[in-house]
Amino acid sequence: MKKFYTAESVTEGHPDKLCDLIADNVLDACLAVDPAARVACEALATRGHIVVAGEISTTVQPDVFNITRDVVRGVGYDPKAFQIDCWLHAQSPDIAGAVNVPLDDTDPDALGAGDQGIVVGYACKETPQFMPLPVVLAHRLTSLLTLARMTDTIHGIGPDGKAQVTVEYAVNEPDHEDAPLRVSTVVLSVQHAANKNPDELAQELTEQVIAPALRGQPVDDALEILINPSGSFVLGGPEADTGLTGRKLAVDAYGPFAPQGGGALSGKDPTKVDRSGAYMARYIAKNLVAAGMAAVSGHAGLCHRHGRAGHGRSGHVRHLPPVRRRLPCQSCAAGL
Repeated sequence: MKKFYTAESVTEGHPDKLCDLIADNVLDACLAVDPAARVACEALATRGHIVVAGEISTTVQPDVFNITRDVVRGVGYDPKAFQIDCWLHAQSPDIAGAVNVPLDDTDPDALGAGDQGIVVGYACKETPQFMPLPVVLAHRLTSLLTLARMTDTIHGIGPDGKAQVTVEYAVNEPDHEDAPLRVSTVVLSVQHAANKNPDELAQELTEQVIAPALRGQPVDDALEILINPSGSFVLGGPEADTGLTGRKLAVDAYGPFAPQGGGALSGKDPTKVDRSGAYMARYIAKNLVAAGMAAVSGHAGLCHRHGRAGHGRSGHVRHLPPVRRRLPCQSCAAGL
C-alpha cells in the first residue's frame, strides 16, 4: 500500500514569518540584557502597517520601533513603507505569581509555569535531522530560495516565497512502518519583479533551487514540478497578505506527521511551557530515535498550572510513553 505525505515551508519574507521574526527579535533584545525577562510578544503586519503588542516585564526597555525596522529591512522590505505601532504592557501579576512562587519549594531553582499547555515532540529516522523527508526538503527549498535572492544568484525575485513537497511512501508489512519511496510533487512559489520573464524564472529556479535541494533524493521521471502555479506573483509580503505571529505552526513543527500543541513558538520567554516544553519534547523524541529505542517517536506532554482561587502557582509536566507509529494528520490524531 502507498501513501502520500505533504509538508510546506515559507521564506522569511512571508508575512506570517516576518511577524514571527519581529516577535523573536524583541524577545532576544530583552533576554540579552535581562535573562529573567518575561516576554509574550506578537506582531501583525498588513499593507502599510505593523502592530507589535503583548506583555513584557523586564529591566530593559526594548527599542521596539528600531528592532522592527531592522527586521523588515533585513528581510528585504522597505521599513519606510510601514507605520509601526507598539502596544506593550507589563505581565499580569497573576501570571507572574504563578511563575515566581512554585509549589515545589524544595528546589531553589524551580519556576512555575505561567499557564497550562500541550506540547508534542516528534522524531523519525528518515533523515539525519530525525525529521520526516517532506519537511526537510520543504525547508531546504525555502533556504535555497532565500540564498538565491540574497546572493543575487537569481535576479529579480522578492522576499516572499513558499515551498510544498509531496513524498510517496510505501507501507512495509508487517510492522506498518512507512518508508519514503519517491518525491512525487514539488510546488515552489516566489515573489518576482513585474518584468521578470516567467520562463527564465522557472529555469533558474529549477537549476539553482530545486535541483540542489533534491540532489541525492529518491526522484524519478514522474516527478511533477509546479512553479508559481497561480501565475503572477509580483505583490508579496504584507502588501498582499496580512501576517500574524504564530500562524505557521505546522511549518514550525512537523507538518502533517504529528499533532501540534497549538501554542506559538515565537515571541515567548522560556516560562511559556508551550514553547520551552515543545523544545524539550522534541529533544526527548529525537534522542529516543537516535539511541535506536524507536524508529518513530512521538513524545507528548501535558503541562498543568496549579493554584487556588484561579491563581497559577506551579507547573509540572506529565510525559506520555513514546508512540511508535506515524500520526497521519492533525485532524484525525485524536482518534489514534
